[in-house]
Amino acid sequence: MKSELFILIAEAIGVYFLVLWAHSLRNRAGLAHFYALLGGLTAVMSWITDAGVKVILPHVELMVGSTVFYTALLLGVFVVYVFDGPRATRIAISTIAGISIMVPVIALILHAQIRLSDSPPIGHVPIPSLRINTASVLATVADLIFLAISWEFLGKPRINLPLLLRSFLTLLGVMGLDVLLFSTGAFLGTPAYGQILTGTLLSRIIISVFAYPFLYLYLKQQNRKYGLVIEHRPVLAILKEVTEVRIELNLAQQEIERRKQVEREKEILIAKLQQALNEVKTLRGILPTCAYCKNIRDEGGDWHQLEEYIQTHSEAKFSHGICPDCRKVHFPHLRAERV
Repeated sequence: MKSELFILIAEAIGVYFLVLWAHSLRNRAGLAHFYALLGGLTAVMSWITDAGVKVILPHVELMVGSTVFYTALLLGVFVVYVFDGPRATRIAISTIAGISIMVPVIALILHAQIRLSDSPPIGHVPIPSLRINTASVLATVADLIFLAISWEFLGKPRINLPLLLRSFLTLLGVMGLDVLLFSTGAFLGTPAYGQILTGTLLSRIIISVFAYPFLYLYLKQQNRKYGLVIEHRPVLAILKEVTEVRIELNLAQQEIERRKQVEREKEILIAKLQQALNEVKTLRGILPTCAYCKNIRDEGGDWHQLEEYIQTHSEAKFSHGICPDCRKVHFPHLRAERV
């Protein structure tokens, strides 16, 4: 039995090393491979949890999926939040939650397909438990948000915890919360509830003690290698970030609508200007004009009175009067006043 426990601890530490190594490559290869690893570990965790893989010790049962793989996921989200911030953490949480939902759905589809084809049942694909998987997804989201909140709370200047104690308490606290949420949601009311709750809590404490030095050394090594400063964010930074993103999206949507309205008004204005331009008539070029009567010849060779021609080919209108010179010539008997 002791050997089984040591094997379990060795498995957990091995997976922890894999997660930390994948995260350490982010400056050279980005975080895509890290998210892929989290997704793979989530799928394995879901599969072996549905299969009921466990280590049975006196008076306790250790669920391998929860003890080894889920704690590795917590560790992964922990380091990505500390070093990469809330935005990267939300991607990690979405990856874990999404695959936690997808794996049991695929398993159900496979079993339904086998039944419909009258083939023998497939023993290597465990039938998922709706209760266990629902509890797992809900506990996962709650755990990962609590992890971020507790890390920021313990990092407040007035608390002033050293990095060693701050990271250990954060990790241990979120592991304890997960034991309570997941075990209660998945197994409350079953005969094995007490054993699973006790065993999982015990395994988390043991693994935390064994694995924590590696986490602490990783935090120190990354800080020393890249000169990173661990930020002190607001306690609700991860939730605040979500709110800010939603506000930004709403503002962006409003800006898009405003620009669309401006474009529509611009198109209407252009149409009105084009219509006005089409209605404007201008006179260009040389006008053939009679030297005596001032009539104008059009393109067809016909002669038109000056006023008639201009009114036809422009927007100008004419009114008539008599200038002073013509008045003197044609009406010399009139007094010198404007006619």
